[in-house]
Amino acid sequence: MLADDYRRQADALTTHGLALIAEANSPEALRDVRDRLFARKSGLLTALQQTLGTVDDKRAAGLAFNGTKQALESAFEAATAAMAATRGGPAIDGTLPARHTWRGTRHPVSQVIDEIAEIFRELGFTIALGPEAEHEWYNFGALNFPDDHPAMDMHDTLYLGERTVLRTHTSPVQVRTLQQYAPPVRVLAPGNVYRRDFFDATHAPAFAQIEGMAVDEGISFADLRATLNHFARRFYGATRRTRFGPSYFPFTEPSAQMDVEIDLGDGRGMRWVEILGCGLMHPAVLESAGLDSQRYSGWAFGMGPARIAMARYGITDIRLLYDSDVRFLQQFT
Repeated sequence: MLADDYRRQADALTTHGLALIAEANSPEALRDVRDRLFARKSGLLTALQQTLGTVDDKRAAGLAFNGTKQALESAFEAATAAMAATRGGPAIDGTLPARHTWRGTRHPVSQVIDEIAEIFRELGFTIALGPEAEHEWYNFGALNFPDDHPAMDMHDTLYLGERTVLRTHTSPVQVRTLQQYAPPVRVLAPGNVYRRDFFDATHAPAFAQIEGMAVDEGISFADLRATLNHFARRFYGATRRTRFGPSYFPFTEPSAQMDVEIDLGDGRGMRWVEILGCGLMHPAVLESAGLDSQRYSGWAFGMGPARIAMARYGITDIRLLYDSDVRFLQQFT
């Protein structure tokens, strides 16, 4: 078929279709016109499309077909809208409230992690990450855990294989980072950790943790205290009081816990709340990373951003942080 002949057929269908649409004076008649023109198997527009393959100039034929299709579709949509407007529809009660659209926001734990990371970035810390499926040596051995430490038992740790575990803390990032970069090193390592804990109001088997570490020549416990005091006053307020008490971790010596005086919003007023554990890095950990513990020293700390978020926002059940309930999340805009 010649392209001119096809164009004449397309123009004729345009004229005929527009007349059919204009003559339709009811929804039923308009539906009949729709079927006659646009039906997939028997519609006039479909028949015109099926002859495209027989035209010698397919580009010209395609332009003619698209023009007809667009003209008929636009006319049909306009006729449908006009008929709906003239016939009217159900009355709209403008006083009825619209359907509420639930809109969430960033998770409170994510907000806390971002805020903590920003404070330590100001002090020259960078972000370091490590695998969640961790070798047993990095998770325990390199961190000075004795072979008979109860944390290594299967009732505490999730084993993926004979020597692979789901990491129980973010501390393995310490050794991995020191194996990769020479001191001075200052890193913050946020990430998820896993333990065999019951899922209740105060415990979860998977939760976020943030590890911090600084290693250089001549680092002391005074540096650790000054850094963490700065963090606490930036995070909780410039007048916030802090205190350090003795604690124990296999990978730090001496070890301490840090408490901050805060109001949990439960009506009991200000009181001391532990927010993290910390200490000077044990020489054995530095040696595991291949460093000379006589030359270098360092400190590390670990905190749970979920518990910090609970204390900040007055959340009493940790399970709320895992529900993905938009009604709960929208409170933290």
